[in-house]
Amino acid sequence: MYPTSGKQGLGGLMQRLSPAWLLVLYYLLAIVAGALLLTTPWAARAEPLSFLDALFTATSAQCVTGLAVVDTGNALSLFGQLVVLALIQLGGLGLMTFSVYFFLALRLGVGGRGRWIIHETLLHTPVSSWPELVRGVLRLSLTIEAVGTLLLALVLVPQLGWGAGLFSALFHAVSAFCNAGFSLFSDSLTAYRAHPLVNFTIMTLIVLGGIGFLVLREMLDFLRQLPQTRRRPPVLSLHAKVVLLTSAVLIVGGTLLILLLEHANAFAAVPSGEACLAALFHSVSARTAGFNSIDLAQLRTPTLFLIIFLMFVGASPGSAGGGVKTTSLALFWAIFSNRLRGNRHTSLFRRTLPDELVTRALALVLLALILMALALFALLCVQSPDLQHETTRPFLSSAFEVVSAFATTGLSMGETARLTVAGKLIIIVLMFIGRVGLLTLAFAIAGRERPAGARYAEENIMIG
Repeated sequence: MYPTSGKQGLGGLMQRLSPAWLLVLYYLLAIVAGALLLTTPWAARAEPLSFLDALFTATSAQCVTGLAVVDTGNALSLFGQLVVLALIQLGGLGLMTFSVYFFLALRLGVGGRGRWIIHETLLHTPVSSWPELVRGVLRLSLTIEAVGTLLLALVLVPQLGWGAGLFSALFHAVSAFCNAGFSLFSDSLTAYRAHPLVNFTIMTLIVLGGIGFLVLREMLDFLRQLPQTRRRPPVLSLHAKVVLLTSAVLIVGGTLLILLLEHANAFAAVPSGEACLAALFHSVSARTAGFNSIDLAQLRTPTLFLIIFLMFVGASPGSAGGGVKTTSLALFWAIFSNRLRGNRHTSLFRRTLPDELVTRALALVLLALILMALALFALLCVQSPDLQHETTRPFLSSAFEVVSAFATTGLSMGETARLTVAGKLIIIVLMFIGRVGLLTLAFAIAGRERPAGARYAEENIMIG
């Protein structure tokens, strides 16, 4: 419990709200503000956006998803694109990260709520200096985005001119680092499928934005200390090891499987080097970024199922991405392997993991599966049968859409353009929950922990 100040009005309400509800409130306010700005006549090139389409776009941008019911590059004006870009940046780095930074800059302090939200967004271990943490996150993030912008500008400026080229480079660099997947091009990045600089720049930004800010900082410290500690090299934390190893396995494994599944299909008439680059790009992007360099309609059903799995896993904790996180997948593997060996406790890299952590990971994945199952059932109910028959794989395309929305990925098999009003509302709610987090939302709804009730006598039931 946090003490209340007794103030009335908005300030008093903010004091009475729990940290989890504050986080939910901040995201809601940003989405509503963005939606209102997108409905103005200055945000569209022709007809102003309806409030529902503006709300969908604002939610997708703030939740760094990338699903779009309007063409960002053609339907929105420069003002509308700037609104989307601002929402992506705020959503990617965390709204409270910006708020706390500004509070620190004004020397107003942070308080318990700010520390809690920053801890939930960025941390896995305590830190000694909160101001330095937040400033470091912003400096590192903006530096990476600036470098990405310069690299993309080398390609886009000669094609589009200085003004449009620089803005397009900035937009795609921020969108990639924040794992948003929004693009100013109608066909995403299919025109640059064979361009190494564009592909590797976007992939590097996606990976750096998806492994978590503290892992990035730890890797930089590791590289700085490496030449100075020859006798005893620096050691990465367990969290960093798990994130880096799991991410590498998913990227490499996804690339090889996509190549294997599509070598006689989508890549049949594509040069081998270009096919390898496209497979690598989609293995990276499918986890939570949402860019595509090939038409998803060309892919086989097993490949699309693989992409659904990669989207479900998503990025890593404390990052700009969504999904159930790479650490949850690693924890599931650790639970499975340890139980097969007869170990009662769960260990990774010769470290025992707390039972509470195992319970949270199981609860997170179970809640995610239940939520997506309910959302998929609802989406199939509200979508018009005529619209469902427009695609040869209606169930798969709907499942693809649901997982993409929850994992804040943004890839689509074309279902987004066919969404009904009720379908759009379902996807909006799913994107919001996927970004805010199931456990945070559950904590906000449940409130503080209640005293344990009576414990009854044990009795077994049959399983399996």
